[in-house]
Amino acid sequence: MTRAYGQIVATTDVHSTLDRADSLLPHLYELRPTSLIADCGDFFEGTGYYRLGKGAIEREILTTLYDVLAPGNHGWPHYFEPGLREKTVCANTVDQATGRPLFDRLRIVDVHGRRVAVTAVIELQAFNTIPADQRAGHRVTDPATALRHVMLEHHHHVDSWMVLSHSGFDEDLKLAAACPFVDVIFAGHCHSDTYGPVNVGDTLVVKGRELAAGYAAAEPVGSGWVARTATFPAPSTVPDDLTALKEKIASTGRMLTARLGTVNEPYRNTDLDRHRLLKDVADQLHTGLGADAVILNDTTLRPTRLSDVLTLGDLLAIEPFDNQLVHAFLPDTDAEGPDRLLTHLAEQVGPLAIAPWPLPKGIRSVLTTDYLAATYLGGRTHHAGLRLGEAVRRTLAAPLPEPEKEEGAR
Repeated sequence: MTRAYGQIVATTDVHSTLDRADSLLPHLYELRPTSLIADCGDFFEGTGYYRLGKGAIEREILTTLYDVLAPGNHGWPHYFEPGLREKTVCANTVDQATGRPLFDRLRIVDVHGRRVAVTAVIELQAFNTIPADQRAGHRVTDPATALRHVMLEHHHHVDSWMVLSHSGFDEDLKLAAACPFVDVIFAGHCHSDTYGPVNVGDTLVVKGRELAAGYAAAEPVGSGWVARTATFPAPSTVPDDLTALKEKIASTGRMLTARLGTVNEPYRNTDLDRHRLLKDVADQLHTGLGADAVILNDTTLRPTRLSDVLTLGDLLAIEPFDNQLVHAFLPDTDAEGPDRLLTHLAEQVGPLAIAPWPLPKGIRSVLTTDYLAATYLGGRTHHAGLRLGEAVRRTLAAPLPEPEKEEGAR
């Protein structure tokens, strides 16, 4: 198929929300002949579709419909896989030992007769949330400095600059001010209600709606660019070319309807308050497992709407990251002064659920997730023999009654 790009379209933070595939797939397929299709990161992880499929469906969507990708902190290893690495660009991620770029730094494409450079950046905070073992040997440099270096190397070949950013909208406003040569920054990572477009000098910052709800687009007009946001339209028939892909999604979706239990009060028929749930989980783990203390971070869970029955899809949407609970041993400095540790953790990962509160001084170990332990607590652990998802399920729902056996059954 011959394609003539008239615009650049960018999704962000889809997070494996494949129950909206009937909207996303046909619309991107329709846009593709005249649009460069991009993603600003975190296409992976966040629902049971990822947990059950290990990213295979998401990978097929990206290799089939997308042209260029920014790496996100979720699903970081996938961007190095064949078929995806060739589509991924990033100006500020490098090999720690050699300093060489981990990905191509840019693509140059023709959009309405303009030579347009499409590059990407990931901000340090987002990079640092990648599990430590996944980013071992990798590091990031300052996004603005990296963009200026790439611009100086290629400015004589390029008319316009587009940046796919996995940094957060507020950070991208700062980036626009520091790099006024950029025409459009497509924002990602932040999960805020700010979408833009916002002008910073001559630079536009714009973000599509997350979780497969919409996208951002930019096109040249006159001597400049205009940007907009759009929601994906109502579900429609998936094109024949994507029928096999649609069936894979539907097959996984059927597995996610399995019923696990009756949702307990106060979580029934309401939007989940993840901090309340995590605090209940922490309290139960503290008393039930006899742990000295429990530290969990709110962002390990995702809010969702619950009915009166908990399904497998609900549980994997609430706890999508398959966290193992571990006992993490604290350094002596943190044991004697836990306030410093808690402040540092909250700065890095957001609000915490802690039991007991306040943490007693002299504490030697805490029950936490393998992610927090490996990334922020030094990695000295032993398994607790329980996954966070199991603890969430026990707190959230009562088991369904066993079906009655027929008389004479054994």
